[in-house]
Amino acid sequence: MEITRRSRLLLRLQSWLFALLFTGLIGLLAWLSTQYVYQADWTSGSRNTISEDTRKLLNDMEHGISITAFAREDELLRRQIQTLVGSYQRFKPDITLEFVNPDTAPERVRIQGISNDGELVVSYQGRSENVQTLGEQQLTNSLLRISRQDERWVVFLSGHGERDPHGDANFDLGAFGKELERQGIRVQTVNLAETGIPESTHLLVIAGPRVSLLPGEVSLLGDYVDQGGNLLWMAEPGRPAGLEPLAERLGIEFLPGIIVDASTRMFGIENPSFVVVTTYPNHDVTREMNVVSVFPEASALELRDHEQWQATPLLSTLNRSWTEIGELAGEIQFDEDSDERAGPLDIGVALTRSPAAETDDDSGTPARAQRIIVTGDGDFLANTYLGNAGNLDLGLNMVHWLSHDDAFIDIRIKAVPDTTLELGTAAQASIAIGFLIGLPLLLLVTGLVIWWRRRDR
Repeated sequence: MEITRRSRLLLRLQSWLFALLFTGLIGLLAWLSTQYVYQADWTSGSRNTISEDTRKLLNDMEHGISITAFAREDELLRRQIQTLVGSYQRFKPDITLEFVNPDTAPERVRIQGISNDGELVVSYQGRSENVQTLGEQQLTNSLLRISRQDERWVVFLSGHGERDPHGDANFDLGAFGKELERQGIRVQTVNLAETGIPESTHLLVIAGPRVSLLPGEVSLLGDYVDQGGNLLWMAEPGRPAGLEPLAERLGIEFLPGIIVDASTRMFGIENPSFVVVTTYPNHDVTREMNVVSVFPEASALELRDHEQWQATPLLSTLNRSWTEIGELAGEIQFDEDSDERAGPLDIGVALTRSPAAETDDDSGTPARAQRIIVTGDGDFLANTYLGNAGNLDLGLNMVHWLSHDDAFIDIRIKAVPDTTLELGTAAQASIAIGFLIGLPLLLLVTGLVIWWRRRDR
């Protein structure tokens, strides 16, 4: 082909046109990447993709979800949170994530009840819940709870000096009541001398009455329990308040004295009447508890054989504890020759009973098992002590379980495939000899052969 000025000009124009079209194509792809997002999980077993149950839950949630992460300026922690929330945002784009440094926002930390670095506050339709453990199972079940639309009524007994769920005194439960309302739970008080227990009650709470109930009121409580009502009874040491018939009906005995725990000094607590619970049973109430809980002035419980109830110890003290019957003054020690009991001691029990009928009323829906929790202390949810360690989480878990709001999505952890290659001594020696001696020797012999052949030419 003869190269002329015209053909040279055409080749140059062709080159410029190709460069222009190629640049335009790259720009178009760049613009498309800002308008459309595509992600693919190529990991083994799709480990970075949320489960089918979680995707179904997100699909059922029609409105936007707001997640606030209270995390310090820790790049590793914040990246972990972004990765977790990002796996949800792939299937629900209207999930928003906001980072807040707890050191620069102490007021928000106090209002939201933040206790851990990296804790999440998940909000949906005016309801919110805190998530302390980063994981799909914890976050999904939090979304499941706050997405519920049905009203739940928690009714607190009043009229006998009980702790007020709307009160601001140190003794009261105002902070706990506000937290319940923040999670969409309706809180109400009822005086049995004036009215009966409302039919809409999901859970009745007896929060440490100071004076004895009337016999008629005790009878109403007994009827409520006999009819399958759920109950949270937070008793106080030495104050039965005339509720001995209720304790007998439940198969529970309150041991005399106040529990003294010698192990509390390891946690910086000098008051001998404080009890610390560090380990929990595998129960729906405590399955996600990983922090200690503190109980001031607690009494011990003893379970009696009762064929109607299935009882599970829920909160137990450490070994170095006992029930002190004498005064908490001077040198305190366990007296083996008295009625004092040595630890570990139970300060909280969970009771369940199967319903008498298989269906609930005439609706045809399966009847739910009756649930009751009895604790030997009510101070752990009081305004003064609610912020200690895991007290708030424990109280919320109790209310969720007792009001049958504990539907739990069990998400199987996707195991990472075994990518570790383990070699024996002989294999390691063979590889070492092969690379250190065999391969260099082979290259040397090959070079000598090539040199010898070229030398004979």
